[in-house]
Parts: sequence; structure tokens; C-alpha cells
Amino acid sequence: MSINKPIYILGPCAAESREQVLLTASQLKDACGEIPFIYRAGAWKPRTSPHTFQGVGEEGLVWLQEVKQRLGLPVATEVATPEHVTKALEAGMDYLWIGARSSANPLAVQAIADAIGDWELVNGNFKGILIKNPVNADAGLWIGNIERLEKTGVPVIAVHRGCNHQPCWAMAHQVRLARPDIPMLLDPSHMSGEAVKVPELMKKIEELGLDGAMVEVHCDPKSALSDNAQQLTPNQVGHTLNPILSRLCLVSLNSPSDGSEELNWLRVEIDELDERLWDTIAARMEVSERIGKWKKAHGVAPLQPERYQQIVEKLKIKNEEVKNKSLSTDFMLHIWELIHKESLRKQE
Repeated sequence: MSINKPIYILGPCAAESREQVLLTASQLKDACGEIPFIYRAGAWKPRTSPHTFQGVGEEGLVWLQEVKQRLGLPVATEVATPEHVTKALEAGMDYLWIGARSSANPLAVQAIADAIGDWELVNGNFKGILIKNPVNADAGLWIGNIERLEKTGVPVIAVHRGCNHQPCWAMAHQVRLARPDIPMLLDPSHMSGEAVKVPELMKKIEELGLDGAMVEVHCDPKSALSDNAQQLTPNQVGHTLNPILSRLCLVSLNSPSDGSEELNWLRVEIDELDERLWDTIAARMEVSERIGKWKKAHGVAPLQPERYQQIVEKLKIKNEEVKNKSLSTDFMLHIWELIHKESLRKQE
């Protein structure tokens, strides 16, 4: 069974009420017009704290059934256990997804895969399973999960959602290179954690040759019981995302590439590393300011030659460890001198 591309999966983080599920679906269908999409809502929500909203359970599946029957939309929900799989497929869900927390546990993924395989052997009408990357940046585990699910005979779709609201492009790039045959969607909602950042991230779909997106959309994000900061409204989808979705639907994502996608992947890796580098330097300067305050309080001079020399010697040792990574001693010492100079300025 093949899956038409691009693939768009839109809807609220969680099914909260019948009214919310049906209203969001109806508004989304109007907003998207002729653009086909799969409607998503989580019936069960694997949350970090047991004191937060955990989902409505099976009742949410009934509301999704109604969306499918009344609006003609294919529907999807998240599963975390074999029991979830059975209940969701019995309720007629077209697609299931495995979230980042479950994806971090290969035993859980295998149990879900076994349940899907058992269902497929008997019924054979399931359309696809989506697997998000694990919460940790582990490309090997993500690939292993894809392989576990492939054995079910059901089409598998990878969903790149980043880690802790960071893109983790290098991990996704590794998986894309290893398994270019598996569709990969972008999850800009979880990647950014902020609705306002979603449209800009959506541009990465075309740049990187991805196969679509999974975006959280709620009829009233402010009142959402989970992920309220990162959910768009259907109206925002219509005005902001719809032009992007329309363009991507016109672009043949299966056409031969001129090689620029690989360059774009490498560039987003560089951009992410640069951002981490500057964040790390900024954090170091903040600690330098605190050191400066301590020194002033205790009558210690900002420049401590012995400490300075200790760090230089450590850098030389570090350089020996990374020689094969093409970092020269002069380069490392030059960068260190700049950082040290700014640190002293912060301590004055």
C-alpha cells in the first residue's frame, strides 16, 4: 500500500470534548479547502506529570469516528500500548502515531508493532503508522523503531519533532540518508513549542525535500488542556499555512533532486550548531559575571595568571585529542583569547 504525498496531519493535541473535536475539524476543512489532510487528535496523552490532563480515552475515539463519518476526513490518534492499538483500530482509526516518549522505549514499540501486525493479518484495512523520533537524539533507535514497524506490513511514516524544542537536524539527516524510502514529516509544533514559529519552520519541508507536516491546530488554543502555546487556530492555518501547503502540493516532492537538498541539510546542521555555540558562549559569560561579582566582594583581581595558564594547558591537551578533527592549536588558542578577553570585560 502506498501513501500519497505530500502528507498533512492537522488537528488538536488532544481530544478534549465532542464540541472541540468536531468544531476544529469543521473549521480546518473549510480553511484547507481543496488541500487533503488527515485529522488528528490524541485520545490518550502520555504526559510527564500525572497531575496534568491525560486524555479522555476511548470516548475521544467516538468523536473521531463522528468526524470521519460526517466530514469524510481520515482520522489519526496516538497509541502507547497494545490495548490502545486494538481499541483505536476497532473504532476505525485510519492512522496511528507513536509519540516521542513511547519511541524512546524499543520494547513498547515492539509490543505496539505486534498488536498492529495481529490486526493487519485479520483485517488488513489499516492505512499507516507514524513513528516520532525518540525524546533523545538517537538516530539508531529511530531507525530501529521504523524497522520494527515495517514488519507489520503497514506503511510507516517517520515524524521529525526535534528534542526539547530543538530541531536536532543531524539526527533527522542520519535517518533520511539511511532510509530515504520512508516518508518523513516535520512536526513544527513540538520542534518550536511556539505557534508563532511554525510557519517559518514549515519552509524547511521544501528546502529539505520532506514529505509533509504534522501540525497541532485547536479551535481555541488558549483554552487547550495541553500544548496550548504551540497550537495554531484553523483561521491561522487558512491565512498563514494554506499558501505554504498549496505551494507544496504543486511541487512534486518525488521529482529528481539537483542535489541542493543535501546542501540544505548540511546547512541546517551548521545553523543549529552555531546557535548552540553562541548559547554556550552566552552562558559562559553569565558565569563570568558571577565570578566577577565574587572577586569584587573578596578583593580578588579579575586576571589570575595561574588560572589563565591552567586553561591554556588544558586547551593544548584537548587539541591533541581532536587533532583528527582538523582543529589547529593556533585556532583554538585564538578563540580562547577572544573569549577570555570578553570574560575579563564582564568581570570589571
